[in-house]
Amino acid sequence: MATFPSITPTYGQQKRSAPNTRTVRFADGYEHRILFGLAAHQNPKIYNFTFNVSETDADTIEGFLDSRANDSASFTFTPPGEGFTKTGTYSQSGSTTVTITISSHGVAVGDELTIDYTSGSATDGTFLVASVTDSNVFTVTAAASATNSGNVSITLSGAGQYVCENWSKSIPYNNRATIQATFREVFEP
Repeated sequence: MATFPSITPTYGQQKRSAPNTRTVRFADGYEHRILFGLAAHQNPKIYNFTFNVSETDADTIEGFLDSRANDSASFTFTPPGEGFTKTGTYSQSGSTTVTITISSHGVAVGDELTIDYTSGSATDGTFLVASVTDSNVFTVTAAASATNSGNVSITLSGAGQYVCENWSKSIPYNNRATIQATFREVFEP
């Protein structure tokens, strides 16, 4: 799986959400909306990016996107401003449930986190958020029962799989180029 080159888009990106919903409307005006598909795949994002870069970087981006168009493959990309690292505390009391407390954690059930237990004897790794108690507390499931507590650092990468179905390149000045591209989030194994 290819990863988009380490070239950052210009400030001013646009992000749209496109929830997969199905709506049923009844004669009496009642309307029922349901999210369609797997929970983690129900709200794909669409980003419009502008890259104001050197002509060399523009050629790198264009070559990468041409290759993805030719092999019909998605690519890994982390949109600017997505993902974060936060610190807090954790506790595990004789079960596989690890309770993590971080002020305004911003995670949701099903998010994949890289967790570094900076103190205590819990095992670091990648975990899915099992439940969210409130805006400051959530749980993950450890591989084994234990009793631990200490400090923790969590990272939500923000990386996802994307396709770029169209882009344009202009060269307004000598050795400068502008690429405008639309990245659509896709969900693949």
